[in-house]
Amino acid sequence: QVQLVESGGGLVQPGGSLRLSCAASGNIFSIYAMGWYRQAPGKQRELVTTITNSGSTNYADSVKGRFTISRDNAKNTVSLQMNNLKPEDTAVYYCNAHLSESGRIWADNYWGQGTQVTVSS
Repeated sequence: QVQLVESGGGLVQPGGSLRLSCAASGNIFSIYAMGWYRQAPGKQRELVTTITNSGSTNYADSVKGRFTISRDNAKNTVSLQMNNLKPEDTAVYYCNAHLSESGRIWADNYWGQGTQVTVSS
């Protein structure tokens, strides 16, 4: 079994900052990519950012220049530093990992339980 556990959500005023973290644990052979997605009320889940095990990153246009993803391959963790937050960033943020479990030759997507981020004055 594999678990992704997120932390760091909360309420912040517009212009403020938050840092999300996610730790993957369990029967992991290799993690190929990790990332963050978000889902606002009444909307579909959308990509925020991803990072590969070599450090290549990808960001949604709406967060470029404000959000920064980082990863610790040795600890199987990924973090998201969110600066200059806007009300439209309000959503449940989900950690994602594309990984293979020990003993398997294929990779699957795994998800955390989600953490609420609310940007409001």
